[in-house]
Amino acid sequence: MNFDPGFDIEPLSVDEGFRLGEDCFQRGVEFRKLDSLRESLREPDCDGPENVYAIMMDVGRRQDLPAMEERMLLYGVVTYAAGRLGHEPIRSQGHIHKVSAHCGWSTPEVYEIWTGRAVIYMQERGEDQPGRCYAVEAGPGDVVIVPPFWVHATVSADPCQPLTFGAWCDRDYGFVYDQVRGHGGIAWFPLLREDGTLAWERNPAYQESRLIVKPPEDYAALGLEKGKPIYRQFREEPDRFLFVSDPKRAADIWAHFVP
Repeated sequence: MNFDPGFDIEPLSVDEGFRLGEDCFQRGVEFRKLDSLRESLREPDCDGPENVYAIMMDVGRRQDLPAMEERMLLYGVVTYAAGRLGHEPIRSQGHIHKVSAHCGWSTPEVYEIWTGRAVIYMQERGEDQPGRCYAVEAGPGDVVIVPPFWVHATVSADPCQPLTFGAWCDRDYGFVYDQVRGHGGIAWFPLLREDGTLAWERNPAYQESRLIVKPPEDYAALGLEKGKPIYRQFREEPDRFLFVSDPKRAADIWAHFVP
């Protein structure tokens, strides 16, 4: 891995998880199976890797844990398998973050790509009219922010290599799948062309919408520094990511947010 995530961690494989340094803590690794994703896929009966991705929620340096807990923040890491899910790329289920008990908001998430190529797909709502829809393309070192209350899914844009990323999340995290599953998936399905590039197909279970494909913003309005690992930014200024666990701090920004 050429990218420096800001602490001692290395992705191994989708079947092994991660190697952590001696100064790190972790709460264990979970493996997301293909069967758990089928309800939200374009081809629910497709073939693909048994372990679609490995995820560690709550990981980092031991000395940073008290500051994380005090601010209700959590750092998670995910590594995806290479390959595809039928005609779709490897991806997560679409979901919305649950409303957090301590802040009363569905909380945002700050992604940082470490290896591979990613598309962070987002739609404004999980209802029949999905609102604004974005596919934000990102590579190693790029940061992408999902705003509060939005449906989102993480897509591996290159079937030939694994995707690995880290993310700042609310410590009282949880995933709500009902609306997305009720529509048979997200409003736009990513599809792999013969040459391995992505195309997008509208899900007819939703009303008409427009998909905007774009690069990430710089997020300077939220106090982030472009080009510096987001874990290191927390180490230098732990309050920098309070907008994740307390999103009302940035309510004016979320009202007109473009990811």
